[in-house]
Amino acid sequence: MTSPVLRPHAEQEYAGELAALAAADDRAKPPSWRLSPWAVVTYLLGGTLDDGTEISPKYVGPRRLIEVAVATLATDRALLLLGVPGTAKTWVSEHLAAAISGDSTLLVQGTAGTAEEQIRYGWNYARLIAEGPSDQALVESPILRAMRDGKVARLEELTRIPAEVQDSLITILSEKTLPIPELGTEVQARPGFTMVATANNRDKGVNELSSALRRRFNTVVLPLPDTAEAEVDIVRRRVGQLGAALSLPAEAADLAEIRRVVTVFRELRAGRTEDGRTAVKTPSGTLSTAEAISVLTGGLALAAHFGDGVLRAQDVAAGIHGAVVKDPVADSAIWTEYLETVVREREGWADFYRAGQEIAG
Repeated sequence: MTSPVLRPHAEQEYAGELAALAAADDRAKPPSWRLSPWAVVTYLLGGTLDDGTEISPKYVGPRRLIEVAVATLATDRALLLLGVPGTAKTWVSEHLAAAISGDSTLLVQGTAGTAEEQIRYGWNYARLIAEGPSDQALVESPILRAMRDGKVARLEELTRIPAEVQDSLITILSEKTLPIPELGTEVQARPGFTMVATANNRDKGVNELSSALRRRFNTVVLPLPDTAEAEVDIVRRRVGQLGAALSLPAEAADLAEIRRVVTVFRELRAGRTEDGRTAVKTPSGTLSTAEAISVLTGGLALAAHFGDGVLRAQDVAAGIHGAVVKDPVADSAIWTEYLETVVREREGWADFYRAGQEIAG
C-alpha cells in the first residue's frame, strides 16, 4: 500500500472520473488524446453522464472560454492562459493536461532564473566529459519529453522567464522540432504534442512576449468570478477539498463565514460596497479567489487546533488582515477605514468588527 501524498496530481485524484468519461466517450478524439474535446470540457466544467456518474466541476466560469481553450489545443497552436493572480490558471492548465494526456507532470516553472536548458535540454556533465555528447548524456526537459511522447507540456509564468529564453520556444512551437546540434539530430514532435502556458497580466512589461512568440499562442483570459454567488461556490468547494486533504479536525466552513470573506474581498477589489452606496479605497494586494481560499483554510486550522472546531469571525480576521495589508502604512489605513465605515455599520457583523479591530491593533 502506497503512502498518501499531500497533493496528488489531477490524473491521480480524479482517476475515477477520467475513467468514467473515457468509458462513456464515443466522440472523435484528436491524435493521442485520451478523451474527446467534449469529454475534456465536461471534465473541467462538470456534468452527469448517461450512466449517472457525476463529474465534479474543476472550474467555475464561462463555458465558452473552456471550449475555446480545448479547441485551441486540438489545433497546431499553443494556449496561453492569462489573468490576474488567483483566477485558476495553473489549476485549469493541470486539469487540461490530465484530461488530454493523462499526465500533468510535464511542467516547467518559469522564474527569472529559468535557463534555456530547462526549456530545451541539458547535459549530464559527468557523462559528457567522460564520453562526449551522446543520447545517454542528454538530459531531456519536460517539453522535450512531451514532444517525444505526443503529450501536453505545461509552462507556468511565461512572462517571468527572460526574453532570450522565451524565444527558444519559437522553433518548438512553429516547426514542432527541437534541433540538437551537438548530436547532429533533432526531435520532431509526435501527434498530440501541444503546450499550455500561463501568465499573470499584472506582470505585463516584466518580460514582454515578442510578437513572434505571441503569434504562436492563442490567448484565453480567465476572469475573476462575475458574481458573489459564483465566487462563494468556488471557495466553498476548494476549502472543503483542502480541509479533507489536510485532515483538519474541524467542522466544514460555515457558508455565512465564507460569504463574509468573499464579500470583503470583492468590495475591496471593486472599490465600492455590494449595494453600490459606499466607495472604499482599494489596497495594493490582488485579493484573489485563491487568497480567499487560503484565508478560510487557515481559519479552519485555527478553529481546529486553537478553538472549538467551529469556524468563527476571529479565525478568519487575521487571515483577511494579512491578505489586505501588504503595505504596512497605506494598506493599514485602508483596512482601518473599511472596518470603521463599512464593517462597523453592517448588521450582523459586530463579531467580525471586533475581531478585525483586535488584529489591527
